[in-house]
Amino acid sequence: MKYADLHIHTFYSDSTFSPEEVVACAKSSGLSAIAICDHDSVNGIDFCKKCAEPAGIEVVPGIELTVEKSDAEIHLLGYFIDWNADWFKKKLKEMQDSRKVRIHSMVEKLSEHGIKINAEDVFKSAGKGSVGRLHLAREMLKTGKVKSFREIFDKYIGFLKSCYVSNVRFSPQEAIEFILKAGGVPVIAHPATMGKDDYIPELVGYGLKGIEVYHTDHKPAMVKHYEDMAKEHGLLMTGGSDCHGLGKGRVLIGTVRVPYDLVEKLKEESERIRREYR
Repeated sequence: MKYADLHIHTFYSDSTFSPEEVVACAKSSGLSAIAICDHDSVNGIDFCKKCAEPAGIEVVPGIELTVEKSDAEIHLLGYFIDWNADWFKKKLKEMQDSRKVRIHSMVEKLSEHGIKINAEDVFKSAGKGSVGRLHLAREMLKTGKVKSFREIFDKYIGFLKSCYVSNVRFSPQEAIEFILKAGGVPVIAHPATMGKDDYIPELVGYGLKGIEVYHTDHKPAMVKHYEDMAKEHGLLMTGGSDCHGLGKGRVLIGTVRVPYDLVEKLKEESERIRREYR
C-alpha cells in the first residue's frame, strides 16, 4: 500500500531541511508522496520536485497561511495550488516582506523584556526562507535568557503573548478564497492547536474543503473527534507530520501518514475547483 505525508516544510520557510534532505527522508520512510507546505512561500516546490522525480516520489504543491480571529490563530493549508501563477507569487512576496517588518517589531518588544536580539541575525537564520517565529525562537535560545521553545512561545511570542505581533494579511474568508482562486484545496491545519472548533463551521461556509485530522500533535481522542467533524461537514480528512527538519527536536517525516488515495481525492477536488473558478 502507498502512503503520503501531506504536511512538510523546507528551509524556504522555517524548517532546517533542504529539499534534498526532505526527499531523502521521505524515501527512507517509504513514502510515495509528500506535500510541501511552506509558510507564505512556494520556492521549495520546484526544487523538491526535481529531487523527488528520480526517487519516484510525487510532490504535492502546497502552501500554509496564517489567519486570526480575536481569540484564535488559524492555519490553513492549500493543496494542488497553481504555485507558478504570477499574481499568486506577487501576493506571497508582499507577505514575506511583511514578515520582516514583524520580526523587527517583535525584536523591539523582546528588548523591553530584557532579551536582546539582532533582527539581522534572525534573517540570517532564515537564510533563503520566509522568516518566521521559529527563526526568532532559535536566536532567543542563544541568549541564555530562555530555556526552551515551549517557554519562548508560552511566555513571549505565542499567539497574543507579551511580545507577539500579528502578521495577518487575510481574513479567514479571504485566505480560503485566495487558495481557491489558485485552484487549491483549502484545509484547516492541526485544528486542536487552534482550540476553537466553533470556528470550523464558519470556515466551511467560506469554502473549506478538509480537516487535517491526523497530525503529530493530535492524540487518538482528538483524531476520533476530528474524524467525526469531517464526516459531519462532508470534509476530506488529511494528515501529515508537520516536519520542520530538526526544528522541533526530531525528524518527523513519515511519523504521520495517510493512504495515497487521499492524494487522488485532493487532486480530483482541485480539478473540480479549477473548473468552477474558470
